[in-house]
Amino acid sequence: MISPPYSNNLLRCITSRQVCKSFGIKVSPNAQIVQVARHAGYDSLFIDLEHAWLTLAEASNLCNVGHLAGITPFVRVPHQCGNGFVQRVLDGGAMGVIFPHIQNAAEAKAAVSICKYPPQGCRSMTGLMPLFNMRPTSIAEAVEFGNKSGSTVFAMIESGEAVDNAGEIAAVEGVDVLLIGPNDLSLDIGVGGDFASQAYRSSVEKVSEACRKHKKVFGVAGVYDNPEIHDWFINILGARFLLVQQDLSLIAGAGRKSAGAVPQVRL
Repeated sequence: MISPPYSNNLLRCITSRQVCKSFGIKVSPNAQIVQVARHAGYDSLFIDLEHAWLTLAEASNLCNVGHLAGITPFVRVPHQCGNGFVQRVLDGGAMGVIFPHIQNAAEAKAAVSICKYPPQGCRSMTGLMPLFNMRPTSIAEAVEFGNKSGSTVFAMIESGEAVDNAGEIAAVEGVDVLLIGPNDLSLDIGVGGDFASQAYRSSVEKVSEACRKHKKVFGVAGVYDNPEIHDWFINILGARFLLVQQDLSLIAGAGRKSAGAVPQVRL
């Protein structure tokens, strides 16, 4: 088999016992944001097509620049978007798909099926793919690399029901990451935004335990600039994937800080 031109940084981080730090892109389709994220020290991109307004073409461009820059692109798709949409995301260059609101093993199995080639799944085959630098590739090569490294499956845990089913979700072959969605999870269990509450912490611990038991990656998305809770995620619960920041939050936060730093008129 010819070595693929690109590698999956999540797998590299796991092997080296490091955290895969992900940068979220919601509003900026410009390729330069990918380069900025790479040189800021991020390992992966979290390109958001659920809570954002990027097009598939823009997402594909970001993915391809990510490959060239050495930062692994993952794409979050809209809830229940279907096989055809996921197909285009993967064919467009994503190295993994983030599925929001996975509730149970059946939904997790469906997510795996549409990401993997037969016999593991039902993904359709095409030629000249970005993952192979648009180079003609044999079906055997595409299947081996695509199923092993080129189609990471993230199952987002965002409700009390999903927490209760975390063990069966983690047990699904082909699910790589169980990813906590903190805001939706806290809302669903009645403690909206209170990440220090016992109810929230117990839920997160249960998902972490399921990942440990089934040897899956535990991840968290959506808690920014909080070293204390990040330390708990990483060094107590074993998180190895973290959505650290995203473009819209950085622009809004830095904008407020800069405007607030302008002195008042005193003359």
